[in-house]
Amino acid sequence: MTETQRKEPVIALLGQPNSGKSTLFNGLTGLKQHVGNWPGKTVEQKAGYFVRSNQRYTVVDLPGTYSLSANSEEEIITRDYIAEGNADAVCILADASQLERSLFMLADFAGIRTPAFLLLNMMDVAKDQGKTIDPQRLEKKLGIPVVAFSATDVRHYDGFYRALDRVLRDRPLLDTWDLEQEYQKKEGFTGIKELMPQTGMGQYSDFWLAAKLMEGDIPVTARVKDLLKPEDRRALEQQLSEIKNGALLTGECKFAWIDRLLKGAVQGEKRTASLGKFDRIATSRRYGKPLAVAIILLGLVASFIPAMPFMVGGSLLPSLLTPMLTEGLTAVHAPQFLIGLICDVGINALYFAISMIGFVFGITLVFGFIEEIGYMARISYVFDNTMAKLGLQGKAIMPFLVSFGCTIGGAAGTRVIDNWGQRILTIALAWAIPCAATWAIVPMISSVFFGVWAPLVIVAIFAVALLHMWITSKIFGRHLVKAEERTGLIMELPPYHRPKWGSLLRYVFGRTKDVLIRALKVILLISLIFWLLSYTADGNVEHSVIYRIGTFIEPLTRVFGLSWQTFLAFVSSAVSKEAALGVLSSLYAGTGTVFASTVGTAGQAANMGEILIANIAPAEALAFIFAVTFNIPCIVAVASTYQETHSAKWTGRIALYYVVMALIMSFVVYHVGLVIF
Repeated sequence: MTETQRKEPVIALLGQPNSGKSTLFNGLTGLKQHVGNWPGKTVEQKAGYFVRSNQRYTVVDLPGTYSLSANSEEEIITRDYIAEGNADAVCILADASQLERSLFMLADFAGIRTPAFLLLNMMDVAKDQGKTIDPQRLEKKLGIPVVAFSATDVRHYDGFYRALDRVLRDRPLLDTWDLEQEYQKKEGFTGIKELMPQTGMGQYSDFWLAAKLMEGDIPVTARVKDLLKPEDRRALEQQLSEIKNGALLTGECKFAWIDRLLKGAVQGEKRTASLGKFDRIATSRRYGKPLAVAIILLGLVASFIPAMPFMVGGSLLPSLLTPMLTEGLTAVHAPQFLIGLICDVGINALYFAISMIGFVFGITLVFGFIEEIGYMARISYVFDNTMAKLGLQGKAIMPFLVSFGCTIGGAAGTRVIDNWGQRILTIALAWAIPCAATWAIVPMISSVFFGVWAPLVIVAIFAVALLHMWITSKIFGRHLVKAEERTGLIMELPPYHRPKWGSLLRYVFGRTKDVLIRALKVILLISLIFWLLSYTADGNVEHSVIYRIGTFIEPLTRVFGLSWQTFLAFVSSAVSKEAALGVLSSLYAGTGTVFASTVGTAGQAANMGEILIANIAPAEALAFIFAVTFNIPCIVAVASTYQETHSAKWTGRIALYYVVMALIMSFVVYHVGLVIF
């Protein structure tokens, strides 16, 4: 037993997307997990631990991939992690309801000399399909433990623990003899294998190396050639030059091996794949997209129901806690500055974070349910070609549509996108979609200044949003999604099945907690800065630092068509869109402090329309509308973006990009407005 094993065994979870890895990971680790990026890589890393019989175990959820080839950064990271001996045991998950497809990962793992066991996940779904699977028969053929399993049922993980104990004790390796016989039927394989080092290369066996060389795996080929003598290298190059469509040949071998493996181990009527009545509509060219849009929009509306308790609870905090704390601090003669810091910054930041996080909870719950039952795959399928025009896959449509209601939810919804680069690009594009909060202020300002012509402003905003998304996809896409990675979805539609509410709720509460913690940190920091800049002992804004800064930089803000008041409202709109009108009301009508208006605890003047017309010219109003609309959505959206990207660099880049683009739009619109008005 190695030192690593004795102290803290490491279990790596390996499987294709939607195999249940994340569900098992969450079931094992609960809240004891960390999510970040692999060192030096832009790929998500999830690690956690669980304790059993006073022994702590580390669990690493490897990136979900369809194979262990070198087709993406995720696949390379996954296989390198295993091959470098980082894991004491590899748990390979396969979807029991679709074994023919999901065992391809097992076939690709064959030949890697790391102890492993196989989990046949979603056995409940397979049972509903009328399938009976014999794990013992599969175990006899494979030489490693095979467990019938349901990752959503955390009360029955005993089979997993027993298999893990066996693997850590006996160190079994996957039996590859039958698969090797399939490979030997292909011309050229035997000659290539004979040129391989008999001891293999690290955890890679000579058999696995030969198969990857046949496939044309570039990284493996380069590493193998470095090990060979010049004459053996030339012989290998000659052998490889004679092989055509090597990946297709090895794929045939793997599927033939899977068929032989399942023969006699899986019982049940093999039905011809056919679409049901609902799926014929859900995947049709004519009706699939309208149906998907309707369901997503209904889900967006429904998400406000579970969000309401958070929003109501958050709104009660200032009225309940602020008077009590103010009275208590005053009684002990605390300085007014300290009272303001605690009550204004602390309480209001907490209220703001809890209220906003309700959107994340509601949307994660509703759309987690849609994904859980299997419909999300249909949405991805029907929108794949459309999203490809932006360098994305079909899964991006859901975050886009959700962002019409809430950008926070749109960012959180990118969790369904497997590729990290595409996830970041989706978030960057989703920020350009005007959210519901934008529509709470834009129609009002438009109608005040432009009357019957206000609908033209709305149409212009939508047109600019589409152009903005296209430009953003060109700017960020070339860095995030390389041209060779822009492939469409190749997928087998999963069967519909009942959701496991316990597993879903654990996931939702875990995600909400993570976003809340990050959002609260951001909100506290921004609130503190804003409060310090706007603080005055007498409440007169002209005595604040922010007033001095605003009037000092007004010659610059005028270039973008904004006075210092509208520019300050523009800055506040990055905290929340609703803050824009509140801050203008505060500055022009004295309805509250700038800080209280920004966090939404100050009211607006009743004659707000008259005040705006009296102080703002039409061209400036038009510039202000576009600047606010395409500014940073809100600081909670920034926190949610960081939660999904695990990259301060990319979150900062996107935020800075949107501020710059908003000011550019403001400049252009203002000068167009001067011509019109």
